[in-house]
Amino acid sequence: MRVEVDLAKCTGHGICESIAEDVFEVQDDGTVTIHGPERPAADRDRMRQAVTQCPAAALRLTD
Repeated sequence: MRVEVDLAKCTGHGICESIAEDVFEVQDDGTVTIHGPERPAADRDRMRQAVTQCPAAALRLTD
């Protein structure tokens, strides 16, 4: 599973970072960096929560 961010949509709310601070990091310019975009199956619920709670719909999961 891979988590991806569409930087054109990302508005830097930081909800993803609050859900998984070890994966997402909001930079000073408001964009999100993903640390280790390839995620283990054990992270599926957390990553799904980050995707569904993103107010800008900037995150997505791919298998």
